[in-house]
Formats: sequence, structure tokens, C-alpha cells
Amino acid sequence: MSGILNAIKVSAAGLSVQRAKMNAVAENIANAETTKTKAGGPYRRQSVVVSESREKLKFSTLMQKAGSKLRRTNSKHMTGVGQTASGSMEISRAQWKTERAAKDAFKLVYEPSHPHADENGYVKMPDVEIITEMVDMMAASRAYEANTVAISAAKNMASEALDI
Repeated sequence: MSGILNAIKVSAAGLSVQRAKMNAVAENIANAETTKTKAGGPYRRQSVVVSESREKLKFSTLMQKAGSKLRRTNSKHMTGVGQTASGSMEISRAQWKTERAAKDAFKLVYEPSHPHADENGYVKMPDVEIITEMVDMMAASRAYEANTVAISAAKNMASEALDI
């Protein structure tokens, strides 16, 4: 039963990451024309960077442990792979952070009548491309949907196991 709970835990972490990505995309779209922020310059595009937690076991270690369990079920499984120490698999929550783009990534647009134009008539516009943001939103939405389907499947498996 712990395998089903681990599957739900992994999918829940995926939901959190995809929600953070959708929030970053929504903020980028909302500020696509913002030429002046509280910091003083134009808005900088945000992106979410996901990485594994350094405190927990690495993914390769978890795969080796899973492989050793498979090897014990049948002698023909995973031939040539060494036996690893057994232990409980602990799924760590993915770590993510929001990063802003580089300072010099702004687009210069010639618009001398704009209130934030420089002495040459150019305005620094945010580095946000609406099409890129929409593609990112669609990808995050699909990944979010896939995680909800995985949670639903795990819940159905647990329910069916209890009915046996």
C-alpha cells in the first residue's frame, strides 16, 4: 500500500510544480507591457526551475533500489546488475525556484511619445513573448492534468485493493 501512497505523493509534488509554472506564466502575461516596476526598470520574465533535493536520495539511487527489488522476484530480471542494499524508498518533494531573466534581455521599441522613452525615443520593453508564454501554459496545464489522472488512478487502485 505504501507504493500507492508514494505514487500519490510524487504526483502531488508534480501538481505543486505545475501550479507554480502556471502562476509564473500568468504573471508574465499580465506584465508583458509593463515598462516600469517598483525596482525601476521594465518587468523581467519569470521562469520556474525544478531540481532534485540534495538532502534526499538521488533518482539514480532510487532506481537502483527498485531494480534490486525486481531482481529478487525472478533470477532472469536485470541480469548483470549488482545487488544493492535494501531500504525504504523515500520520495522527496521537488525543489523549485523562480528565476528572473538577465538584465540586458529587454527589447528596445522606438516610441518617442511613450512616457518612459529615453532621450533617443526608445522604450525598454519586457522580454516576454506571448506565444512562448502560451506554449508554456499549455505544457504546464497538460502536465497538471496528467498528474491528476495519475492520482485518480492510484486512488482507484487503492479502492480496488480494499474491495478484495
